[in-house]
Amino acid sequence: MLYHLLYPLHEQYGIFNLFRYITFRAMLAFIISFLIVLCFQPLFIRILNKRGGAQPIRNDGPKSHETKAGTPTMGGLLVILSVIFSVILLCDLTNRYVWISIGTMSAYAALGFVDDRRKVLLQDSKGISGRQKLFWQGLFAFLVGVGLMYLGFSTELRFPFLKGLFVDMGWVFVPFVMLVIVGTSNAVNLTDGLDGLAIGPVMTVAATYAIFAYLGGHSKLAQYLAIPYVPGVGELTIVLSAIVAAGLGFLWYNTFPAQIFMGDIGALSLGATLGLVAVLVKQELVLVLAGGVFVIEAVSVIIQVYSFKLTGKRVFRMAPIHHHFEEKGWKEPKIIVRFWIISIVLAIFSLTTLKIR
Repeated sequence: MLYHLLYPLHEQYGIFNLFRYITFRAMLAFIISFLIVLCFQPLFIRILNKRGGAQPIRNDGPKSHETKAGTPTMGGLLVILSVIFSVILLCDLTNRYVWISIGTMSAYAALGFVDDRRKVLLQDSKGISGRQKLFWQGLFAFLVGVGLMYLGFSTELRFPFLKGLFVDMGWVFVPFVMLVIVGTSNAVNLTDGLDGLAIGPVMTVAATYAIFAYLGGHSKLAQYLAIPYVPGVGELTIVLSAIVAAGLGFLWYNTFPAQIFMGDIGALSLGATLGLVAVLVKQELVLVLAGGVFVIEAVSVIIQVYSFKLTGKRVFRMAPIHHHFEEKGWKEPKIIVRFWIISIVLAIFSLTTLKIR
């Protein structure tokens, strides 16, 4: 909104020429999103505490989590609202990728809200059934995939570290998009089991893809680095900058011991948005590396489930894997910080794909 109101005035007032630059608007989005969450989260926590917005603790989880009973959930709502507000305020609203990202984030946030609300009202940690949740996640991602194909979006799959190697997926692009978006959404949700554990890697992955988005939307830089050039995708830098900032603001209250949990409303929507951005900037496979913590968490659950079904034995003491380390006696802050460190290292390593080709 500010972009459309103020940038046209740059001929009369030179200072408004700053709004031409994605980097400037990304920095503004960062500041605004961070301040919104930092300032309004205490009020939101008080409201949730007054209205009984506490999430029930799983009976099959670690015993140490029983002390978390009474902690309000749905803290991701303010994160999502701050991101959307910042994006509408500072992005070029004629850009279709901006609206696709906002639409996807909102759809998954709505699903997460219903799930969280059900848990709170019924005091049932299960919420929506897994099948129902997967159906709606799949439907949203299917609509995104079909919509992108309708808009003529490239269906090529690029391979990191290999210059010029790509495969045109054709209509397989749609189920591929579904896999990336739904997979990332659920992987982030599985990671959200300790105070601040999920939001840390969300921020590192968002920051990494902000760089990819900026470079991929700049014709000269994309050509120089031999990465796919996607006109208009640079605006997603602002979206991702707002996610990083909102995550920092949320972490102020979500760090151990948490005053509020993110809930499915935050985890599902932020994960889906990261998956979508990976598709839009044509760096889908790099997400496996940049989001390695999410991959490890999801794979640990898959291994645990199938191992128990096939052999009757468990590979881990408890899944997802962060609970395995808890059961081994690791303190929660140690697990969280070490996972953050791994996430940062993987994010930096993923950026080497820009030069190693």
